[in-house]
Amino acid sequence: MNLALIVCLPIIAMLLPVLTDRFGRNACSLATALAPLLALLLLLREAPRVFAGEVLVSHWDWLPGLGLNLSLRLDGLGFLFALLILAIGLLVILYGRYYLSNNDPMGRFFSYLLLFMAAMLGVVLSENLLLMMFFWELTSLSSFLLIGYWSHSSEARKGARMALAVTGGGGLALLAGVLLIGHVVGSYELSVVLQSGDLIRAHALYPVLLVLVLLGVFTKSAQFPFHFWLPHAMAAPTPVSAYLHSATMVKAGVFLLARLYPALAQSDLWFWLVSSVGLTTLLLGACVALFKHDLKGLLAYSTISHLGLITLLFGLDTRLAVVAGVFHIINHATFKAALFMSAGIIDHETGTRDMRRLNGLWPYMPITATLAMVAAASMAGVPLMNGFLSKEMFFAETLQQQVYGSASWLVPLLATIAGMFSVAYSLRFINEVFFNGKPVNVPHFPPHEPPRFMRVPVEVLVVLCLLVGLLPGVVVGGLLAVAAGAALGGDLPEYSLAIWHGFNVPLLMSALALVLGVLLYWRREPLFRWAAARPEIDAKLIFEAAVQRVGRAAGRFTLLLENASLQRYMAWVLVSALVVSGSWLLQLPVVQGEVALSPIDPFTLLAAMMLAVASMATVIWHHQRLTALMMLSVVGLLVAMTFARFSAPDLALTQLSVEVVTVVLMMLTLLFLPRQTPRESNGLRRARDLLLALGSGALVAVLTLAVMTRPYETIAGFFLENSVSGGGGTNVVNVILVDFRGLDTLGEISVLAIAGVAIYALIDGLQLRRPQFDVLGQRWARGSHLLMLINLSRMILPLALLVSVFIFLRGHNLPGGGFIAGLITAVALILQYVASGEKWTTQRLGVNYHHLAGIGVIIAGVTGLASWLFGYPFLTSTFDHFHLPLVGEFELASALSFDLGVYLTVVGATLLILANLGKLSNVHVQGERI
Repeated sequence: MNLALIVCLPIIAMLLPVLTDRFGRNACSLATALAPLLALLLLLREAPRVFAGEVLVSHWDWLPGLGLNLSLRLDGLGFLFALLILAIGLLVILYGRYYLSNNDPMGRFFSYLLLFMAAMLGVVLSENLLLMMFFWELTSLSSFLLIGYWSHSSEARKGARMALAVTGGGGLALLAGVLLIGHVVGSYELSVVLQSGDLIRAHALYPVLLVLVLLGVFTKSAQFPFHFWLPHAMAAPTPVSAYLHSATMVKAGVFLLARLYPALAQSDLWFWLVSSVGLTTLLLGACVALFKHDLKGLLAYSTISHLGLITLLFGLDTRLAVVAGVFHIINHATFKAALFMSAGIIDHETGTRDMRRLNGLWPYMPITATLAMVAAASMAGVPLMNGFLSKEMFFAETLQQQVYGSASWLVPLLATIAGMFSVAYSLRFINEVFFNGKPVNVPHFPPHEPPRFMRVPVEVLVVLCLLVGLLPGVVVGGLLAVAAGAALGGDLPEYSLAIWHGFNVPLLMSALALVLGVLLYWRREPLFRWAAARPEIDAKLIFEAAVQRVGRAAGRFTLLLENASLQRYMAWVLVSALVVSGSWLLQLPVVQGEVALSPIDPFTLLAAMMLAVASMATVIWHHQRLTALMMLSVVGLLVAMTFARFSAPDLALTQLSVEVVTVVLMMLTLLFLPRQTPRESNGLRRARDLLLALGSGALVAVLTLAVMTRPYETIAGFFLENSVSGGGGTNVVNVILVDFRGLDTLGEISVLAIAGVAIYALIDGLQLRRPQFDVLGQRWARGSHLLMLINLSRMILPLALLVSVFIFLRGHNLPGGGFIAGLITAVALILQYVASGEKWTTQRLGVNYHHLAGIGVIIAGVTGLASWLFGYPFLTSTFDHFHLPLVGEFELASALSFDLGVYLTVVGATLLILANLGKLSNVHVQGERI
């Protein structure tokens, strides 16, 4: 339960910042910090068990048939990332309280932040891969809201859209990879997947699933060639950059590398793909960062470079490289969050982030300068800093790897070059901001130190950088051991976190990187002139152009299929059906199977002939709209009678109810349509339509004969046998809808509710005007409503409502149910709108039908969730028998509540669709807009 609370607390508290924003910045910040603080305490409470090597798992069945369970897992790796998410999240909340201006809606910002925090916690604590995918996509959506928080800025909007497109696309690839893993292993639970590494690597689908998973990893962690979104995400407020782009979102990709390392690594394909992409990203980010003039731009590319370093470590073929990768995750999160916050302070106090204008800030901001210089030294890998330790481990592992065979010497060489550039851009950050002359045209002059508590988060992080650098074994030794052990899925290799390992090659590589980095920065002018002469590649312009090209191509393709011709749409559908089904039928040696046809009795023959005649009459008189509607209603009535003839009373009642609703809808819309349909088709089109109609009719007849005369397997027996014992009802159809296939029904009523809202919005936005004359050219009568229709509709209403209640209550054991009862209620109410007008009906109805559909879906969903309280899967139903005086014994099933949700959804959606058209009865002025 603690694990679930850790994930859920930020979601539960999402509304607190919005509600407390009116009480001031302090109240809003404190309310925001409550949930992460409680979650952090719950996490630390489990620390002794995690450090003892336990793996804590919480499991609740949700959709076990699909392999989707609410399973959470806390091991050393999950503990490390959850600790970073919550601890740095609290620091960011404190920092954001002072960073955001009075014009920024703080409550909304912190609500988005809590949503993102919950999503990240879900990713790192998920035991089920499908559940992890849900939270993975939620990180993309919530980061979109955070990056685009300053929606008035076009740069923020474009950066948010780019991040969502890239990470969302990678998420789709990752989902496909996860589904393949589940297919290969037979489970989505990490406990099973991590033990199935040999099975996965030996499977023929391993290369495919590995590439798909790595696409998700590389897009999320800004690896080449998907790195371009991260610099443009710097348009977000600095608290977002300090949180998302140092310790959380961009770390989700490398977290997944570590999490799936036991299952997917230990293959040549893994080592080649991961190490090559990581090495390329490491070099590219380090080189580009040196030439960026914007503080956050420099830090963005340095983040890309360090993420490439971590990725490269997971791609090397040594177990100690994984330990180094986990260690650098810790170190990078601390010094990079401190640097982003320092950059935000500088921007906040000076009004600019341009290093060409930011010079000589040391006299004005000495404390901030000291903190930033310590963090930058850690980023450069200066001795006695935490960054030095993990970078030296990195250099050591580049010497041990043999990924590239005889060319493996290139890896330590390129790693040293990347380290050299890292020193150079860190030195530039220090020198060109705090020294190197005086400020030039700074908007806020003279700058000064920030508010005291705005600097506290930076101080905490910088102290951690120093403590880890000086006392690594004491400060992070235990945490690193359990996290790396969980990533490796086995025993840890021998390693030492000592500050001094003697004179060795890794130390020489570190010294070379430091010396060459200083020389590179000292002789930077030729490099900067060379870079300025090169044409800049703007990833944003390339991305926008690509989006526009895709949009134009999609538009052209859409025009081929959607040209607003219903006739052509139907023709394509029928041709496709003829080709697909006809090709299958041609493969049959004999059309008719061995099952004998049932004899035709006179009643069935008469009904079939009437059905054919009514259908033909509809086609022949389709130009006469009212006549065609009458014939079409006859067809619907005959279909309902056919269902009744074949012992399907539920289908018959449903068909009859739907037919009534359809006729009412069509009658309401006929007022706006001409009396006759114009003849639009020429002779060739009519001939084409005739051939398609004959071919489709023949296909359906032959297909029906072929299918119905062949034996087939059916699961009807299962439902017949278990309807009473499993669902508590003798009406098998209703039990299937609200019990056995309740999830399908929940999805269907959700779609119905959405469709009702959409159609309501479309009708409400139409510029409808009542015709001034009837079909005979006479003006409409001035009378308001027909007295006979008013009296009849009001007499029918109580009877119809009584019938609908009867149909609803009997539905579990006799023909009926919520769907049919809902249609009956809706039609009875629609008649009131048509007969008496919207104003009269609304005043007396006392119920806002606009909310009914949503309430119905909520009731159905809550009914399904209630089963969790008793430890059963989602939508598990139950029933029992009760005895009351006078009433006697009766049965009550939980499915009745679900059916009530169906009933309300049907009533609400139908009224949303039809009641707006019923407003016609309010209009008395000729040509008045509806």
